[in-house]
Amino acid sequence: PKIEKLAQKGERYIELPYAVKGMDLSFSGILTEAVRKYKTGKYRVEDLAYSFQETAFAALVEVTERAVAHTGKEEVVLIGGVAANNRLREMIKIMCEDRGVEFFAPPYDLCRDNGAMIAYTGLRMFKAGIKFNLEETIVKQKFRTDEVKVIW
Repeated sequence: PKIEKLAQKGERYIELPYAVKGMDLSFSGILTEAVRKYKTGKYRVEDLAYSFQETAFAALVEVTERAVAHTGKEEVVLIGGVAANNRLREMIKIMCEDRGVEFFAPPYDLCRDNGAMIAYTGLRMFKAGIKFNLEETIVKQKFRTDEVKVIW
């Protein structure tokens, strides 16, 4: 990943917007602010990449830790394209060790963003008895993951 490679050369942290509310994350301002700071010519792209990565991943770790605390789950699985990032793996693993929770991540060649993961989640929901009529399925603009019961 390009951000990760640049971030490895970063030498200082530059404050960027951090927005976590409950289980909700907002990254809307972080990239805009990083680009704005870069355009001033006062900041190295490597430092901004490092700061971007640390800020975004700190938010992900915070929400993941909150999810573990609220659900009582004893394992965390990091999946998707972002799971290929070594720094995120490290941060999530440290949080899991601190909480006595097992951490799992697939091999790097399987860390991809794809519809198969979404389909598999749908299959798990279906097998757990969670079913919806097509008319009941809608896109919720302000979907809250902390209000969804995961029963499988």
